[in-house]
Amino acid sequence: MESCNLHTVYKKELKPGVSLTCINTGKFKSGCITVNLMCELSCETAAANALLPRVLRRGSVNLPDMENISAALDDLYGVRIEPVIRKKGEIHCIGFYADFPDDRYIPDDPDSENVLEKAICIVGDILLSPFLQNGNLSNEYTESEKSNLIDDIKAAINDKRGYAIDRLLEEMCRDEAFGISKLGSESEALAISCESLTDHYHKIIKNSQIEFFYCGSADPLRIEKAVLKAFKELPERNSTYQLGTKIIYVPPTDAPRHFSDKLDVSQGKLTVGFRMGDTMKNPDYPALMLFNALYGGCVSSKLFLNVRERLSLCYYASSMLDKHKGVLLVSSGVDFSKFAEALGEILKQLDDIKNGSISEWEFTSAKRSIITSVKSALDRPGGLEELYFDSVISAVRYDPAQLSDMVENVTKERVINVASGIKTDSIYFLSGIESKEVTDEAD
Repeated sequence: MESCNLHTVYKKELKPGVSLTCINTGKFKSGCITVNLMCELSCETAAANALLPRVLRRGSVNLPDMENISAALDDLYGVRIEPVIRKKGEIHCIGFYADFPDDRYIPDDPDSENVLEKAICIVGDILLSPFLQNGNLSNEYTESEKSNLIDDIKAAINDKRGYAIDRLLEEMCRDEAFGISKLGSESEALAISCESLTDHYHKIIKNSQIEFFYCGSADPLRIEKAVLKAFKELPERNSTYQLGTKIIYVPPTDAPRHFSDKLDVSQGKLTVGFRMGDTMKNPDYPALMLFNALYGGCVSSKLFLNVRERLSLCYYASSMLDKHKGVLLVSSGVDFSKFAEALGEILKQLDDIKNGSISEWEFTSAKRSIITSVKSALDRPGGLEELYFDSVISAVRYDPAQLSDMVENVTKERVINVASGIKTDSIYFLSGIESKEVTDEAD
């Protein structure tokens, strides 16, 4: 049992390949639990993975449709259970998130006892006792949710900012699993049948690594007992897992690769992808986070204040970092005619950090931004779960409760060291079809 000023953390391997983390805290009015099935991200299984929890959530043996599930959850003071699909580096994580009122806020009467246990039982029922027809997952549920998934995949193009990021990753990481969308592709989704999804269900239930996370005030031993009971039908699995993310330290070519598309937009979307370099051989996560905030991850960053505000080269300009993969992205919206000038300034701001051109105000503001963000996450059950889930996936384990202090102690030298090995890998530009007049989105 680990402890900090805010909460205690209990970790246990329940059985080979199945682990439980309890973040015990009395600061929230509700608790949450997630069950996460973790496997390698691949183009062959991404769409099936994304579809599976959606179909399972439609009905189980004991609660065969959404009406029955909703009624059962309403009886438990509005327990909420939702599918979860996450991409962490090159690990695909699917499952369910459930939240429920804390025991202290439930009326004290016999009919309201064990809400937590009952909620966990329903999650176990949905995952392990799916509603079947002729031995397969329901064809009706499969086809309905497949249609919804395909709509979501197609809808990605409507958010041009996100679309440009997705296209950059698709091209930049074409030979890497990281380039695959967490929702999979439309063609893979179209090929799924209730029979093939049922086969996939049995494989993933048996072969995935499973992580449970609980956040709330209940005693960890109570959670352990409830999970073991609700998920007792989990099949035995191999105790040895090699899940991880392949990190590419340098770009495949000496010069940055260029990619482009044309769509009906009047504002260009310039996205730049970088490799973080040798710093990923022994990642300094606090310094990585601080570098990203300083470069483009907050409103006091160099990209925001210089490229957007001072020089007015971009409508927006920000950076984001996948610390599991060691990939840095810059996303910006620019006038078509300002592509070269904006790109040059984006790269110059990175060079300024490499050269140590960091003011005390910039450095302190970046620290405050990260610390505020971390503390905000610690103030929500779901945010706390996300922080601890991230730490379990990370190549270098760290205590999320100490993350604010770790960031506070980062020096400029450590940030410069992180920045020094960064190389530009790919540049993507989404430009417009000049013959048409359109109104572009602000984002």
